[in-house]
Amino acid sequence: MRIGKQDQSYTAIATSDAESITVRGQDLCDELIGKIDFTDYFWLLVLGERPDEKQRRMMDACLVAIAEHGLVPSVQAARMTLAAGPDAWQGAMSAGLLGMGSVVAGSSEAAAYYLQEVLDKAEADGTDVETAAIASLKDLAAAKKKVAGLGHPQHNTGDPRANVLLALADEIGVSGKYVDCLRILGKHAPEITGRPLPINVSGAIPATILDAGFPLQAVKAVPLLARAAGLSAHLYEESLRSIGFIMSNVADQAITYDGKPSSKNSG
Repeated sequence: MRIGKQDQSYTAIATSDAESITVRGQDLCDELIGKIDFTDYFWLLVLGERPDEKQRRMMDACLVAIAEHGLVPSVQAARMTLAAGPDAWQGAMSAGLLGMGSVVAGSSEAAAYYLQEVLDKAEADGTDVETAAIASLKDLAAAKKKVAGLGHPQHNTGDPRANVLLALADEIGVSGKYVDCLRILGKHAPEITGRPLPINVSGAIPATILDAGFPLQAVKAVPLLARAAGLSAHLYEESLRSIGFIMSNVADQAITYDGKPSSKNSG
């Protein structure tokens, strides 16, 4: 991704003076605090305008769907960091957010760009989305690569979160080209790959919010924002009844050393 350059230093997000604070063209104290909910404010901050009712409901649903996911590696990292430094919530939160890569939580971004890739291919080739999707799936299968937005190790008959998000998108009239593309991929992937690959929540989130009008380049902000809420719950619980060192000890006991023995340890 190329980062653009400006001739002058500008921002359209916020400014302030001695009498006022302006955020996206609205007075923070007179027009926003106590008058806007956080989902609306998130949308306003990113896009510069408030969402309509459909956009708000879809974004709300996506944030709720991905906020909590149990003791995944990023959560464990956050809790163990807080156990080691109880006064450093910022460090523990950072550890959790930094652990959101292409496998856990950050996979929504990969799915978003994959959906765009398939749609762009269909347009460039002058063909329909189904033809482009099938060709892409065959290429991935030949290269033995994963299909972003599809498959789940536990919910192999269908990710219930994805099902609810897609049903909501249909219900409120948000579903468009991205949801259609995702469903086409979900339809053909099992046969082409020879594996059960249901649509997962990391596919449903970008498909629905992109169709709602959220920008592709900001998709990763959605799981990051949502997981910050989930991490807050885990860190608060960790501060009350710590399991950080318990998890560390269990990991230590579960892993077998297979390196070279020392002079005092035969292995």
